[in-house]
Amino acid sequence: MGGLGGPEVLIIAGVLILLFGAKKLPEMARSLGKAKGEFKKGIDEEEVERAKSAEQASITQAKARASDTARESDTAERANP
Repeated sequence: MGGLGGPEVLIIAGVLILLFGAKKLPEMARSLGKAKGEFKKGIDEEEVERAKSAEQASITQAKARASDTARESDTAERANP
C-alpha cells in the first residue's frame, strides 16, 4: 500500500518517454545526478562549518571559565594573606 511496484514504474517510464523523448531523458537524468551531487556537497560543507563554529564556541567558553577561575583564585589570595 503506497509503494511503487514494477508495473507502475514501467507506466511512468513510458509516459516520460512519450513526453520528453528517448534522447532527452538521459540528459535530464545526468542533470538531476549533478544537482543531487551539488546539493549533497553543500550539505556536507554546512555540517563542517557548524562543527567548526561549535568547536570555536566551546574553546571560547573554556577560556572564559579558565579566566574566571584565575580571577577567583587571585581574589581569594588577596582576602586571605
